[in-house]
Amino acid sequence: MPFSKQSSPGYVTNHLARLFAQRLAGAIAPLGLSPGVFPALLELWEQDGQTQAELARALDIEQPTMAATLDRMERDALIRRVPDPEDGRRRRVLLTQKARALRDPATQAAGRENARATKGFSDAEAEQLLALMHRAIANLQTDGDDAIDSA
Repeated sequence: MPFSKQSSPGYVTNHLARLFAQRLAGAIAPLGLSPGVFPALLELWEQDGQTQAELARALDIEQPTMAATLDRMERDALIRRVPDPEDGRRRRVLLTQKARALRDPATQAAGRENARATKGFSDAEAEQLLALMHRAIANLQTDGDDAIDSA
């Protein structure tokens, strides 16, 4: 069967992600935030004080990308990096008061975009969509080189 972008989970997911990013960008721009820093903020709002390496692992991004994101966040006074009291070679990433104050308005803006995307879905359909996306993520996060039959 020939490849079809409309029946490709990767293509459709990427398209959806780009639309989400565009909508989120518009929703959080008035707060002085960008979609690039939003995942790191979400992680730090859940657990402040993580290391750069912990954040990179949690977000499935490369260390250099995480470092550049943290540099922007520090420049924008959203975080500060302090030495780890247990290991001076590591630095902990701490939210500033400014970033903590943005949590509710930013997550509410994201929630509105999520609601827009699932408009007309039943609760069960919205839950199923999330469950299927989480399963796909788990499949792609496995280190195994499972043979996939493409025929």
